[in-house]
Amino acid sequence: MLKVKVVAGAHTFRGHFEMEKAPNTVAAFRKHMPFKGKIIHVRWSGEGVWVPLGDLNFGVGFENNTCYPAPGQIILYPGGVSETELLLAYGCVNFASKAGQLSGNHFITLTEGLENIYALGRATLFEGAKDISFEIE
Repeated sequence: MLKVKVVAGAHTFRGHFEMEKAPNTVAAFRKHMPFKGKIIHVRWSGEGVWVPLGDLNFGVGFENNTCYPAPGQIILYPGGVSETELLLAYGCVNFASKAGQLSGNHFITLTEGLENIYALGRATLFEGAKDISFEIE
């Protein structure tokens, strides 16, 4: 199982890539690692933070996609109706944009540090953008 470390704001999380369920998304994202960005709070989706990626094209379609990621799940929206983005759920999420309902590829599951995920989300909501980085462990 390929492990990943995610540092977001003041918190460190660890988890794994969903190699069997989203192999193309994992492979495409790994080409961009180590990956660094900024998370901001979602606008329409509920309790989540996201990394806006504009027109960045990962070259993948939909696989293992969901509209309802659970806390600690990270999804990649490969673009189309809305801009490309990463989304990390910290609570209840119904993934959407101003264009309506979306679904994204669940390709990372965080398993360690989850006791801090809600605090990360709320800090992002009330304090603003936070740094985020992804690296293979």
